[in-house]
Order: sequence, then C-alpha cells, then structure tokens
Amino acid sequence: MSIADPEVLDAPAPVLPWWQRLLRDPAALAAALVLLVVGICAVAAPVIAPHDPFASSRAIMQPPVWAERGDWLYPLGTDGQGRDMLSRLFYGTRLTLIIGLVSVGVGGAFGSLMGLLAAFQPRLDPWVMRFVDVMLSFPAILLGLALVAVMGPGAVPVVVALAVATVPDCARIARSIAVSVMKQDYMEAGRALGVSSMTLFTRYLLANCISSIMIFISLRFGQIILIGAALSFLGLGARPPTAELGMMAAQGRDFLLFAPHIAIIPSVLIFVIVLAANVLGDALRDVLDPRLRS
Repeated sequence: MSIADPEVLDAPAPVLPWWQRLLRDPAALAAALVLLVVGICAVAAPVIAPHDPFASSRAIMQPPVWAERGDWLYPLGTDGQGRDMLSRLFYGTRLTLIIGLVSVGVGGAFGSLMGLLAAFQPRLDPWVMRFVDVMLSFPAILLGLALVAVMGPGAVPVVVALAVATVPDCARIARSIAVSVMKQDYMEAGRALGVSSMTLFTRYLLANCISSIMIFISLRFGQIILIGAALSFLGLGARPPTAELGMMAAQGRDFLLFAPHIAIIPSVLIFVIVLAANVLGDALRDVLDPRLRS
C-alpha cells in the first residue's frame, strides 16, 4: 500500500492521551507550572522561609528591595509589626491552599455522592434535590458568619462553610451528568443481566461520571480560594498571628498610603493562584470532556 493510497489519506488521526493534549496547551502548561511552584513553596515553607513568620523586628514596614530603601535581608519587606513578608507568604499560602483543598475535597465528595445517588435511585431524587435547593439559599459568607458565631473565629469554621457551600453545586452537576449516563443502553443491560447495584454504581455510573465531576471540582477550586480569602479578609478566618493570605491583605489595608506592599503582595498572590487554577481547569475541561473533542 503506497503513501498516496486514499485509504491511508482518509485514516483518522490517532487520539493522543489527555495529558499529551494538555502539554500542548501553553497556557495550561504555564498555569500548571505556577501551581506546582506555589505548592512546593507552601509545602516546604518551614525549610525555605528565611525568617520566623511570627517574629517581630525593628524594621517595621520595611519596603521591598525594588522600592526605595529596600533591604535584601527582607526581599519583600516587612509588615506593620516588623515581620518578614516573604516568610509569612510561604506560610500563608500553605494555609490558604489547605483550606481550599480540604473544602473542595470534602464538599465535592459529599455533593457528588448525593447527586449520583439521586440519579441512581429515582425515589431519592425529589428529597435530595429539595435539600440541595435549601442549601443553595445560604450564601457562603452568611453561612461563615453563622458558624463563626457558633464555633468562634478560625480556619475550621471557614473550611466547614466552604465545604457546605460546595455540596449543592457539586450535587447538581453530578446529578445532571449521572442522569444522562443512566439513560445509556449498558446501564439497562446491566440491570437486565442481574448485575448488583453496587457494581452498577461504582464500575459503570461512577466510572463514567468521575472525569466530568473532577473537571467541575478543578474549576471550583479557584472560586473556593477566592471565597476563603474574602472570609479571612472580613475577619472570619484564621486569627493573628497565624499567616493567611486573605488576613494578610486585611492587615495591610490600614497602611495602603505609606506601605502598600503589605496588602498588595498577598492580594496579587491570591490573584495568581485563582487565575492559574481557572486556566488549568478550563484546559482540563477541554481535554477530558468528550463533547468538546474535535
């Protein structure tokens, strides 16, 4: 068979694995690299932090090295209590990422399970979805205020509020995906052949919904980071002297006129993390969602 054979020319191009298609997207690759660097710095914060993030010094509101009177001892300057901004950024990023990951993981798991069960057992569908509608009526910030009033301020109430706020969205997405899967012929064939409900749920329904659910969770991660930072900015999150990006930005709002770096630097880092998470989530949706493949 020659190269010019029409059968060869009409042969479909091979489908690349999803990770190879992801690597061919420069924006996704840059976003993944940014998140990887941020994650490594957060995990290795106790090792790479140049100073104690809670120790005060006499260099109060020291500007960064690129500003006037900058000192390389504090590359990103110091805050209103003379604490090293770079060290606090490492520790604050770690806490911010932990809050986001735990909230998305717990809320996504519970919400996805509720949505899948609602589609798998039609008798549960009205009850589950009415419960989801009730949960959607509580904004995350209002729920955070209520939990802080009961539990006191701290990172735990923020995680609970964000996880609860994630449950209804994940439940609705999982249910909509699972309903379409339940209509497929292989699900009806499995029931007719006497396949157990557990096997149908795990090996057929969950296996065919997990990629779409993970796409939504990856997109939700950036939103959770932003909402968690907003709650901390309002004073509902971690308490001083704990380092957290939203709280660090809030602590710098009183010094915007003469030490703007105290609020700007953590705010920019929040922006970068959220932007990278959204770009990577969009890229994962493009390569994992079969409806978007050419």
